[in-house]
Amino acid sequence: MHEFDIRVTQHLANAQPDNWWLDDDPLEPNSHPALVGEVTADLCVVGGGYTGLWTALLAKERDPSRIVVLLEQDETGAGASGRNGGFCAASLTHGFANGLRRFPKEIADLERMGRENLNEIEATLERYGIECGFERTGELRVANKPWHVESLREEVDLRNRMGDHVEFLDRDETRSRVNSPTYLAGAYDHDGTAMLDPARLVWGLERACLSLGVKIYEHSKATSLDEHPRGVAISTPYGRVVAQKVALGTNAFPSLVHAARKYIVPVYDYQIATEPLTSEQRATIGWQGREGVNDAGYQFHYYRLTDEGSILWGGWDTLYHYKSRIAIELENNPEVYADLAAQFLETFPHLEGIKFTHAWSGAIDTCSRFSAFWGTAMKGRVAYVLGYTGLGVAATRFGAATMLDILDGLTTERTTLKMVQRKPVPFPPEPLRYAIISATTRSIARAEIHGRRNAWLRMLDTFGVGFDS
Repeated sequence: MHEFDIRVTQHLANAQPDNWWLDDDPLEPNSHPALVGEVTADLCVVGGGYTGLWTALLAKERDPSRIVVLLEQDETGAGASGRNGGFCAASLTHGFANGLRRFPKEIADLERMGRENLNEIEATLERYGIECGFERTGELRVANKPWHVESLREEVDLRNRMGDHVEFLDRDETRSRVNSPTYLAGAYDHDGTAMLDPARLVWGLERACLSLGVKIYEHSKATSLDEHPRGVAISTPYGRVVAQKVALGTNAFPSLVHAARKYIVPVYDYQIATEPLTSEQRATIGWQGREGVNDAGYQFHYYRLTDEGSILWGGWDTLYHYKSRIAIELENNPEVYADLAAQFLETFPHLEGIKFTHAWSGAIDTCSRFSAFWGTAMKGRVAYVLGYTGLGVAATRFGAATMLDILDGLTTERTTLKMVQRKPVPFPPEPLRYAIISATTRSIARAEIHGRRNAWLRMLDTFGVGFDS
């Protein structure tokens, strides 16, 4: 039995196992009916999260006459899109360091395209009047171990050469922005990240899709893809869609293209949220710029202020369950919540006594290179994009646009990227998959202490394989 520190867990006594973003929000739209019977479409989109909604919206913007149908197995935003921390980062590669390691010859273009993509998101929100608290606050990466400091300094230099706007901060400068005794240095990205309400972004995109004529069906799980004289037949429990083309945005859930499943594993990411800070509590930590914050290590926390003045705190551990299991009962994990609370109080000891009001989690799709990849099936009539690894709030728009390029047979700057043309190294089948992931997570935890990667991690690096938060 796990022994809990009562001094920590007392802060969790009032925490409800509910998603903070879904608390009685007046902007939540009405539900949509399930698909019953047969409908036809030019494009059928499977998945009602960011990828699916961006795909449907962009498809209608490109060709308003195109008939677009979207299928969602639950409700729009029920998965990762409505559960995340609301970091809308320009990076398309799960951070600059990962992009540099995986795509060194393309990183400058990928950084530029990421900034352009973020600008397009902001323009879309303005165009459709989407209220999601979009705030271009930037992001602060903090060093809380000595080995983080030089790594941050090097990254700042490289990123600025690529056209980013990043500032290295010493210990005092970092603490003047957000005060924690654990901070040794920081890197402040002035405009490469926006904070937003992730659920409201889903609902805003949903309304924009509806305004352009997209037909949305909820509680309509796509169960199979079959060839059809008019294209592809997508079956649901009570009906089917016959479409010329299909776009799959199913995130961590099993792909309808079975060949894609070997590239993805679902992992659970956990978050807790505090009660709103008092003015006195806020004064002890500063944080006047409201920037998003994350740690600079292999395992990292991400945290931000909400509009209500609460702190949302998540990350560190990502848990994989044997045979890629996804289930509601896996969303509540008291041990992880206790660890997160302890790490929060270590970072902000001056907030001792604060209460956490919410604790929740969700599954994200990770792949061995931590960034999105694309593929096709059924002679190019079906396309998919997967593998965002938890940094997909902005990248999903890029993923959707690229997937549409592929489906429409277009050659664009996006489709010619090696990132788009190549797939990650697949995960092995069980039980080897579970054993490798477990060994990797243990090694990463040890590496986080001193910054040295052991022989196992170095071997994985050689083959371009990884697994972390």
